[in-house]
Amino acid sequence: MATLHPRLAADTRALGETELCWLRWMNDRRFPWLIVVPKRDGLREWHHLSLAEQQALLLQVNGLAAELERVTGADKINIGALGNLVPQLHIHIIARFEADACWPGPVWGQGLPEPWAEEERPVWLEALTLPESL
Repeated sequence: MATLHPRLAADTRALGETELCWLRWMNDRRFPWLIVVPKRDGLREWHHLSLAEQQALLLQVNGLAAELERVTGADKINIGALGNLVPQLHIHIIARFEADACWPGPVWGQGLPEPWAEEERPVWLEALTLPESL
């Protein structure tokens, strides 16, 4: 059974899962932000997945990016898999707006996160259509 890195568990909330991935959202009200985490212990790089898993991951990330763009009306969707601080492979999908506090720079290391209250969920999250393979 795969486990979620403690930092990802602390910074995100569960949204759902597919056979391949956990789907999560970043607990920071400043940005509509999804995280996709393949359920494979010790996995650090996208290219370490089998070709079929790479393609499945790409389809999931692309579908979620399109959904996030649709529900937020974002000016730009940022997709990244950095992993410098959290070695477990995870893909960020972030809706960006020209009026956001970090535009046009990256969101990492800029300001302090503004967490949602425990019982709160962003409106954009409720409008999101998740992959059918959930």
